[in-house]
This record gives sequence, structure tokens and C-alpha cells, in this order.
Amino acid sequence: MSAYQIVPMIYDSKEQIHSIILLEQQCKQLDSIHLKADLDHISKKDGDHALLCYREGKLVGLLSWYPSDGVTGNINAIVHPHNRRKGVFRRLLMRAIEDMKPHGINRLSYRVPQSLPSGLRTAQSLGAVHDRSEYSMQLVNTSFPGVGRVELTLSTAEAQDFEFMVTCSALAFGDSEEWTRDYFTQTAEPSRVTYVAWKDGLPVGLIRINSINETTAFIHNFCILPAYQGQKLGRQVLTLLVELLLKQNYTDIRLSVVTENERALNLYRSVGFEVNSEYQYFIGSF
Repeated sequence: MSAYQIVPMIYDSKEQIHSIILLEQQCKQLDSIHLKADLDHISKKDGDHALLCYREGKLVGLLSWYPSDGVTGNINAIVHPHNRRKGVFRRLLMRAIEDMKPHGINRLSYRVPQSLPSGLRTAQSLGAVHDRSEYSMQLVNTSFPGVGRVELTLSTAEAQDFEFMVTCSALAFGDSEEWTRDYFTQTAEPSRVTYVAWKDGLPVGLIRINSINETTAFIHNFCILPAYQGQKLGRQVLTLLVELLLKQNYTDIRLSVVTENERALNLYRSVGFEVNSEYQYFIGSF
């Protein structure tokens, strides 16, 4: 019988949550970096899927995943430093792949902290190729200057806005409309809210939030139609949304940005966001 035992996480298990927090603390002490188990995402009902690996009754590894576009499983994992290079991650990954197959997933996206060389080597050893680098940013300054004259309004997206969402996102990010339509369909869940930006009665952009819990919101899918870019509308949209989230009593507001996107990075900083970590993303298959 293997010394390692893998079990699915029960999202509201206080015992498991306590073990995960302890594992994060142990990794931080031994690695001097803060590996995140994304507890906010895996400890809520209908949140990310998570698998736990125990050895002699102690939690030594965790892998969580969620589907984003119907075919990609987005993976995050942490393994106790004393149990690395012992097959813990591969055991978790093999079990996760079996769980993913019935969902039609055939591609994997690994998120690895830039400051964790062992994680980078593991992703490469699995044949995954580097996809992108991203900064994780958090709102730290809520006294940012206003935008002056506001030309825009934000409204919650309705069913009739769906095709605009697809067109705007596909044009802004360069993805196909088919892929974008599938992505929005797959991520149409209660915890996500889409806001459409309007100017002179016309939709010009969109921005989404994923409400992780009552105090934490993650901003994503932020885009302006190419025809309206360069008019400083993006800063107005972001400012209006941050003001709205603060009024809704969110105290932890986050977003991610590709490291090469200096324009977006400067925009986010102008509204009070600062970089708190950097991640590398690798794409693989099975």
C-alpha cells in the first residue's frame, strides 16, 4: 500500500482547511516564498476542484484545477518542500487528469511562481511549453485621483449584450469568436458579474469581476473596442468599477496583467494597484 493517500477536498471541511493553511505556512517558512493554495477558490461551494495528498496523516501536497474554456484545465499546486522530488505532484496530476477527462478537457495550463525554480523545472519536465508571464496585482491605494469628466456609464450585462461581449473580447484579445463564445458560456456562473461600458448610448467595452467571497473580488476580461482605444476610456472604466466595488464593501480587489503589457500595468498603477507577485504559465497536454 502506498504511503501516500489522495482524497478530494470537501469544500467546507474545517479540518482540511486548517491543514491547507498549515501547509502554506510551512512552505513559506522553508521556501521564503508564499505559495498560495487559492483557498478562497477551493473552500466555497461550486468552487475550484481540489485534491489533497496525505502522508502518514499529514497534508504534504495539494492540486486544484478549474476549466476555463471547455478544453483547458487550469492547474495550481503546492507540495511541502520535504516531499518534493518524491512523485507527490505527479500522483496528484494523474488523479486530476482522470477527473478532468469526463469534462472534455484535453489541455493543461500550469501556473508557477517565478520565484520557485523547482516548479519551473517540473512544468518543463512534463513537456509543457511557456505561454506567458503575468503579474498579480492588488489594490493598495484607495485614495487615487478621480478621472475628471466622466464620459461613460457601467451597467450589468443582460442576455442581449452577449454578442457584444463576444465581439468586443474577440477583437480586443485576438481570439476567435467561437472560442470566446464558448469561454463566456463556460464562465457564466453566479459568482461572476459582467459590466458593459457605454458612451453616447453605444457599448464600447466590458469588464468582469469574479466574486471570490464577500470581501474579495478579482477583475478580469477588461477590454475596450479597438475603435475606442487610445481615448483614455479604460481608466474611466476601471475607476468606476473600483469605486463601485468599494461601495459594495470589497476590501481585497485583485487583477492580473501580462508582464509585457506596460500600458496596462501603468493604467492599473494609476488607479491604486501594485504588483505583489509574478507567475509563469505553461501549456501542456495529456
